[in-house]
Amino acid sequence: MSKLSSEFLDYLAAHSSSAPDADLNGVNGGRLPSLSDMSKELGVSVALLREQLEVAKAIGLVDVRPRTGIRRLDYSFLPAVRLSLSFAIATNWSNFASYADLRHHIEMAYWHEAVRKLTPEDRDRLQDLIASALRKLHDDPIQIPHEEHRLLHLTIYSRLGNPFVTGLLEAYWEAYEAVGLNLYADYHYLEQVWRYHRQMVEAICQDDLERGYQALVQHKDLLFHQPKMAVVDEFHLQTPEKNLLESKD
Repeated sequence: MSKLSSEFLDYLAAHSSSAPDADLNGVNGGRLPSLSDMSKELGVSVALLREQLEVAKAIGLVDVRPRTGIRRLDYSFLPAVRLSLSFAIATNWSNFASYADLRHHIEMAYWHEAVRKLTPEDRDRLQDLIASALRKLHDDPIQIPHEEHRLLHLTIYSRLGNPFVTGLLEAYWEAYEAVGLNLYADYHYLEQVWRYHRQMVEAICQDDLERGYQALVQHKDLLFHQPKMAVVDEFHLQTPEKNLLESKD
């Protein structure tokens, strides 16, 4: 196994339950030894390990609590992406548009593989999300079906078993919410979006992957051609202190 330029991360990787030669004697239910014990074992200072621990916390590899100590977390790509993406958007709002474009390309690239892996229960869930979104759009007053929007896309790609794809897609929706796009209503835009979503889900349920793919491709540019993007852009230019750098639990 290659070294990670961090004694703490090397230790964490070596004691991971997924490591082929993992020694789990020092890990009880994901719990790691104290930094003092680790310092003696590794021959490095507690101060250095504490710095490295902070990095591991920031990218979601461990959790640290007063009574339970240091615990290894299941691997997720999301925290590392969230941290970097948050900084990128905070420094330049246009980076959100660039990331949105990346997300579209990821969804297109994995569409066929993802849809083939969906279960009957997943398909039922997608139909339920469509029905819920349409009810909200026809309510008085109208409700923005943002949660349905997020869950529909994430459900389609939920069976890939690829933590990197999952992390990138989840980070997009967190950024979408953090910059406030879920709070801006444009009824014409919402009607268009959900017309395409309904076409996508109908095609999935009919095993017509190509028709669903074409609906996905056709709807991908809607985000960049509706008024609320300009409104949010202006808002963030006027209030640069309001960005994504707030930590998430």
